[in-house]
Amino acid sequence: MPGTEGVPYRPKKGEIPTSPGVYRFRDADRRVLYVGKAKNLRARLSNYFAPLRTLHERTRRMVTTAASVEWTVVANEVEALQLEFTWINEFDPPFNVQFKDDKSYPYLAVTLADEAPRAVVTRNRNIRGAKYFGPYPKVWAVNETLEILLKLFPIRTCKDSDYRRAMASGKPCFAGQIGRCFGPCSGLVTVEEHRESVDRFVSFMQNQDRRILGELTQRMRSAAAVQDYESAARLRDRLQAATSFFEKSAVVLGEKVDIDVFGIDHDELAAAVQLFIVRGGRIRGVRSWTVDKELDVPLGDLVDSVVQNAYGDGGVPAAEVVVPELPDDAEALETWLGTIAGRKVRLRAAQRGDKAALLATATQNAKQTLMLYKTRRSADFTTRSRALEDIQEALGMADAPLRIECYDVSHLSGTNIVASMVVFEDGLPRKDEYRRFTIPHSTDDTDSLHQVLTRRLAYLKAPDSIGSPLEPATATMTDAAISSSDGADVPDGETDAAASERRKKFAYRPNLLIVDGGQPQVAAAARALQESGVEGIYLCGIAKRLEEIWTPDGDYPVILPRNSDALFLFQRVRDEAHRFAITHQRARRKRDMGSVLSEIPGLGPSRVKELLRHFGSVKQLRAASETDIAEVKGIGPSLAATVHRTLHADGAPAPR
Repeated sequence: MPGTEGVPYRPKKGEIPTSPGVYRFRDADRRVLYVGKAKNLRARLSNYFAPLRTLHERTRRMVTTAASVEWTVVANEVEALQLEFTWINEFDPPFNVQFKDDKSYPYLAVTLADEAPRAVVTRNRNIRGAKYFGPYPKVWAVNETLEILLKLFPIRTCKDSDYRRAMASGKPCFAGQIGRCFGPCSGLVTVEEHRESVDRFVSFMQNQDRRILGELTQRMRSAAAVQDYESAARLRDRLQAATSFFEKSAVVLGEKVDIDVFGIDHDELAAAVQLFIVRGGRIRGVRSWTVDKELDVPLGDLVDSVVQNAYGDGGVPAAEVVVPELPDDAEALETWLGTIAGRKVRLRAAQRGDKAALLATATQNAKQTLMLYKTRRSADFTTRSRALEDIQEALGMADAPLRIECYDVSHLSGTNIVASMVVFEDGLPRKDEYRRFTIPHSTDDTDSLHQVLTRRLAYLKAPDSIGSPLEPATATMTDAAISSSDGADVPDGETDAAASERRKKFAYRPNLLIVDGGQPQVAAAARALQESGVEGIYLCGIAKRLEEIWTPDGDYPVILPRNSDALFLFQRVRDEAHRFAITHQRARRKRDMGSVLSEIPGLGPSRVKELLRHFGSVKQLRAASETDIAEVKGIGPSLAATVHRTLHADGAPAPR
């Protein structure tokens, strides 16, 4: 791998201007690999031409894949942002952020350019002269909204061909005959009267003024007072429709607040975006899409790309756009958004208050979207098969890794050390074969991994009798040895038959062992594998910071493409091992805290539970005053004094 040397196409010193601009990296076939913008081209590009060993692994791969770099100088940052967006859409560079599912959401459109405008549910954002509302998360959501609004503002919904035929023949269209279309072809209104209804429809969708409820109520009562009961009944139905419309969109902010809120959750490989469109204080639309990342861009740069993508195809931003973190070019981005909206747009990162709470909700939805995206991607049979084949090729394995075991170590400041083993067969988790380990004494994570794998590999039979990777092997340890080596894995009250079945599953031979970590962790695992005498099992580690795959005999990591199914599978296996280890560690910690508190006179199980819930840890409890402790439900001043005195007495049990 290259070390301190540069790349042959590096521009000479002084050739790169210090002006704002946009740059493109191209490969030998002139394909654009990456497009970026900069306030100072020389300063930005110099980062790419630093010694290769100092670059992020993914950036290094992009720089070494490229054969040339070129740039275009512009007048300011806003022009740079616009040109960057144009080129990304034109060239679709593989190393830029890749957006998915961004144009699949339905809108409610009103075709204002038509003689008799109609309301239509569509995914087409290019209808001439149309006014769009939304997007909506599902088609049924926009259809339901339209159904309510048509009772409030009857306007045309039939197709243009049906409308022209009806107007030519003088007979209402079929939708008009069954009371589903209220255009001029129905014979109930003129073109001018219908246009007035359309204007009211559009105005209401834009402003959504609740004063319409009072107006309809007053008109209904007035009609009833003069015994015009038919008009009163129609106004009553419209009032019910308006009430239903407002009830279906709860107020989340002040009634005059219009904002767009971007929740983003991301990791090294992908990101999910959740956009809440708030108008009049209510969430009027939701967009959700996923992002594949080839380069591990920071959150600020990701926000920049996400906002450009959200509004670059014709979307109109609200007066305020809330994001999790401001990008470096926030001012230029604000100017660009203002140009699109035709008014001033403020870009901000909410830190507290109702807007921050709404941002947190959007972010939580983004977390769920990202998790679902990765789960679905891993669950597809074709995708899983391709991932396993790619792993086989990348690691030089003789066969595809049909059974994978992954190990992770978790601890709390060096205490409560535990480890996890998760099992994936054919690319899917086998949770019934997960195992947990308790490690009484360890010097560091590498020592912990060595202990765990030594214990696990002892279950496999000798190398001269290796069978099929998925066939059970006979354990070489006695029942007593099993109990002493991983007693935490033996459930209380387990029968002999259940224990025998558990040991049999534990003796299944993996094709591939994965450890969470880089070279040191892989070296420790390789030492345990060598000492066990077990052969025919491949080993690797995945380093989280750069998502690199390390092998025992490799001086450099194996780099898988960022959007590859193989890397997604590696990541999912590693994350599952981490989750399982953390869950076990927290459970043990809670158990230990409970044992400390149970030694205090006067504290029963329910009060111990309440104290733990209130303070979260024994450490926090020991730092609390008697007054703080007395505020806990069920703990009075007298018992609070006892708890405080006991925890601070000489020889009191230390929190673990």
